[in-house]
Amino acid sequence: MLTLDKVYHASYVLKDVIRPTDMIKATNLADDFELYLKTENLQITGAFKARGAYYKISQLSDEERAKGVIACSAGNHAQGVALAASKYGIKSLICMPDSAPISKVEATKSYGAEVCLVEGTYDDAHDKAVELQQQTGATFIHPFDDELVIAGQGTIGLEILQQLADVDAIIVPIGGGGLISGVAFAVKSLNPNVKIYGVQSSGAPSMYISMAQGHIETLPSVNTFADGIAVKTPGELTFDICSHYVDEIMTVTDDETATAILSLIEKQKLISEGAGAVSVAAALFNKFPLKGKKVCCLVSGGNIDVTILSRVIDRGLQKTGRLSEFTVALTDKPGELNTVSKIISKLGANVVAVSHDRADLNTDINSCYLRLSLETRNHEHIQKIKDELARHGYKIVQ
Repeated sequence: MLTLDKVYHASYVLKDVIRPTDMIKATNLADDFELYLKTENLQITGAFKARGAYYKISQLSDEERAKGVIACSAGNHAQGVALAASKYGIKSLICMPDSAPISKVEATKSYGAEVCLVEGTYDDAHDKAVELQQQTGATFIHPFDDELVIAGQGTIGLEILQQLADVDAIIVPIGGGGLISGVAFAVKSLNPNVKIYGVQSSGAPSMYISMAQGHIETLPSVNTFADGIAVKTPGELTFDICSHYVDEIMTVTDDETATAILSLIEKQKLISEGAGAVSVAAALFNKFPLKGKKVCCLVSGGNIDVTILSRVIDRGLQKTGRLSEFTVALTDKPGELNTVSKIISKLGANVVAVSHDRADLNTDINSCYLRLSLETRNHEHIQKIKDELARHGYKIVQ
């Protein structure tokens, strides 16, 4: 049974290992409520997962430690298990989906773990880990459906209440449900009036659907760049805890998450991975009733693969109207490109890419397509540019 005593014991065990992460007031992200960020993206290993993994491994018997540990993870739990195992001198084997970011795979290896890449999703890695556990007798360290792991994650809830005693609502990312289960249990046990809101990616809404249906549902597939919460089946224990302690769960799109990542970079100078930013996305896009409230968003991790960071930033720029791409149909004659450029320049936009296409079969013989990529201020700015081009007789194709 999960108890508040276990959460406090976890806090005691972790006090010399885990960093009590800062609570930062985000003064320029929200207008009609007070927004604070619990920065678990600045935790050791770059994510909250080290808490639960370390506490679980700390409670193993000498016999269990001698046989080693095995785990499955999209990356953050892997690093937490690897770090804890190395601290205790335990052999660790981590099964990871082959789609896991290279940075997370290499980081896991750097902590001393053996990594087994498994074709497919997190759930496929889980099945492989269970198979290997049965063969080796190693202790399986579940990433979320384990009361000791949940107790470790619950220490975040204790910290939030210490740092922001009058918090009205806490928004927490959900994958399999271990993080929100620990936070919700700890917080509600101490202050039942605090609202606990959960957020999933719309491309992996397993807990969202399960809660709506009243029983655990397994998704046929998941599709989101927020790999840390791309889980097809929530845990049995976490589903039960969420059913009792979580007030509401909503989803956010990948575009909304990308916008949140961009906002955190620009306005708070913080790097978050997709899974960590869904809580902020939910706040920014009004998924919950937060007006006038004191709100804490849990930024659960910062281990984003730098190879996709630029794409995420571009998507965030497009979502907020900071980057625009459209095509103009014009007559193929001298001076047309210069005229279009002057219109754009006069309105204060910056051209970053141009493609001049005469060969498109959909154009007239004496016409061409001019494809433009612009740096703009917002969506209103984009529309103003399009209106001015139209006023000069140019047709916007798309």
